[in-house]
Amino acid sequence: MHYSHWLVLVALLAGIVIGGGFVVILFLSINRSRQAVQVSSNTVPDGVDQILDAMDSAGIVTDSSLNVVKATAKAFALALVSNARLTNPELIDIAQRVRRTGAMVDEEFDLQRGRFKDASLRVHVRASLLGSRFVLLLVEDRTEGYRLDAVRRDFVANISHELKTPIGAIGLLSEALHTAADDPEQVRMFADRLNAESLRIARLTQDIIELSRLQAVDAVANAERVEIDHVVAAAVDQNRVGADAHAIELVLGSPTGASVYGDEKLLVTAVDNLISNAIRYSPDGSRVGIGSRAADGVVEIAVTDQGEGIPEADQARIFERFFRVDQARSRATGGTGLGLSIVKHAVQNHGGDVRVWSQPGMGSTFTIRLPEADRPAAALRTAGQAAVSPQGEQNQ
Repeated sequence: MHYSHWLVLVALLAGIVIGGGFVVILFLSINRSRQAVQVSSNTVPDGVDQILDAMDSAGIVTDSSLNVVKATAKAFALALVSNARLTNPELIDIAQRVRRTGAMVDEEFDLQRGRFKDASLRVHVRASLLGSRFVLLLVEDRTEGYRLDAVRRDFVANISHELKTPIGAIGLLSEALHTAADDPEQVRMFADRLNAESLRIARLTQDIIELSRLQAVDAVANAERVEIDHVVAAAVDQNRVGADAHAIELVLGSPTGASVYGDEKLLVTAVDNLISNAIRYSPDGSRVGIGSRAADGVVEIAVTDQGEGIPEADQARIFERFFRVDQARSRATGGTGLGLSIVKHAVQNHGGDVRVWSQPGMGSTFTIRLPEADRPAAALRTAGQAAVSPQGEQNQ
């Protein structure tokens, strides 16, 4: 009996020792696992998240396997990151170099954007190690700055070329006028041509000023509610004299009552340019149709002519500055080559676009598309005006 008590006591002590050993082993294992997780954790150092969120550049943090562990919204917007991986070989190469050498990289180059690589960005990239495991890439999009520089260079070159012809003509006509001082008929002819060239320079200068203003960032800084029917009516009135001179009938569609937010003067200029172009390129005695409609939150203003039409190969370029489908006819009719470019920029500044449908021999239709203003607000405003002056709005 005494022997069995000792046996139980020994077994109990052995169980305690073995159990304690298991507890110690388990504790050490958990502690080592925690240390391993800390070593392999993809958590970026404290403060990096806040700094990246406050930056305007696209920020990306990759780990040792080049997995993206942190990326700002701009990085996704520029399509630099997809499925937690870098999408561009150039950025992958930079990240690998930084990890391999430890040296900071500072480069500027063109970067293909998006999955289909159908657009490119001009970017400035800075990359460096972040701690011992991470690589930080800061990508600054400089595309717009380079585009504006190219626009300025092209614009100056185009203006120089366009002004050279009328200025040269004025010089030659002045000499001819001087030599023909004794011939009244010649003097009148040269004087008329001088007047035509001076008017051409005046139109070109005005269009250049208008286009430069439209290319400014704040071209529509103080947007107001604009009634589309007023815009169309004003543009038509400005072209009645020119249409009558060529026996061209201006056919105006039914009012829509739609409105948009923007600058009424700029919108009238855009529609006016489309109508004057339609008159310029339509045969005498034909018709030009102007109509508008609103559907699904979009307001459309369409101008249709019965002219010769535009070849399909030229339709993609007609909104470029100084581009003319028919150089001789454009110069003969006083066109500056800036009208459609002004239309495009005016509409884009209002958040819309302009489209063209044309076939040779069947005329052309240009359509301005603009986001419609909120109809409930428009209805309330109209009701308020009607309460003050029920007849005033109709008479205007």
